[in-house]
Amino acid sequence: MSGTTARRRARSADPGASRSRHRRGRVSTPHVHGHALYDTVILVPARNEEVGVFTSLRSLAAQTRRPDLIVVVVNNSTDRTEEYANQFADDPQTPPTVVLNLDDNPHKKAGALNYGLEWLRQAVGGRLTSNVRHVLVMDADTELHPKFIERARNVIASDPAIGGVSAACLGRTDLWRNPWQRYLLGMQIIEYGRAANARYRKDIHTMSGAGSFYRSEALQSLLDWRGQVFWEDHRNLVEDYETTLALKESGWKVTANQLCIAYTDLMPTLRELIQQRERWSRGTVDTLRRRGWTKFTWHSLTTLILGILGSVYVLGWGTTHLVMALKHGFADMPLVFLLLFAFWIVYPALRVRNLGWKAMLVEAALIPELVFTVVRTYWLVSSIVKSYVTRVSAWK
Repeated sequence: MSGTTARRRARSADPGASRSRHRRGRVSTPHVHGHALYDTVILVPARNEEVGVFTSLRSLAAQTRRPDLIVVVVNNSTDRTEEYANQFADDPQTPPTVVLNLDDNPHKKAGALNYGLEWLRQAVGGRLTSNVRHVLVMDADTELHPKFIERARNVIASDPAIGGVSAACLGRTDLWRNPWQRYLLGMQIIEYGRAANARYRKDIHTMSGAGSFYRSEALQSLLDWRGQVFWEDHRNLVEDYETTLALKESGWKVTANQLCIAYTDLMPTLRELIQQRERWSRGTVDTLRRRGWTKFTWHSLTTLILGILGSVYVLGWGTTHLVMALKHGFADMPLVFLLLFAFWIVYPALRVRNLGWKAMLVEAALIPELVFTVVRTYWLVSSIVKSYVTRVSAWK
């Protein structure tokens, strides 16, 4: 164990050792008439999020089922994130809020999340299950639907085997400055909406960092098993996916719900979009390589392979025939090709019908999606190559 890691964990063992602010109330209060003191605790890791942290925290204060405690972990930040979080904590109209500062964290978001969970565990008597029923983890650039907590509690109560309920993510932004940026943001909105419409129908690939609602027993089971909920390894770029696999391997179910909505920021430039998606895809490939083919990873591996093959098909055979049809007309094309083109138009449009008629028209036009497929194929292939030939750098 490195000296840096040892120092951070030594501080984690003592909730009072970090620079923190607890606006009101005592955290380490015993059971009241045999019931859990905290029904829902929110954990918000925040690194350089001065722009969005206020909006995120206010969405928690606006919940129809308000949280009992919010824990903000200001993580390796160099801006005014901590100041804004403290302003929220000092507001008497907001839920009880603790602001912790973690300024020496080599383990990225996973380290911040574990730090907050360790603080909470110590505060409630040593085990998460002592005085806590549910823990909601959300990003500091996310805004939750007002009924998120209410709906997530209903879902998790429907089956005692469910360890986590993931948000359905939708994009939020009107911040575009030119037609290309508007196109890029619009395609991300369509991408998120399509995924949100589909992921609740089947076993989900990963819990979403934008909003994940956990049963405290599930998180405590990971602590009992391996001492950590989120795996602390600087190579771990997708802590949410690794934890999802760990929950499944521990016997817990994870699910998603289309009514548990998290609105998340989108990438305004192509460079930022590719960097974000390469990080997600690279982290997924790294995790799959370490895990190998198992009953919990085969679906993700198959989806990744089919995604690449689908992109090759669309950009190769499909694009070639589309260009030929536009050049020579559709009248001379065989019936089978006409049916395929009809399918290309109708099926993508139907998949985004939850986003409205504008999104359906964009998908039916084919060209916008083809261009975005080029970008998507680049980050998928690039992520696989980088997983094999480059190392993941640690935070400085």
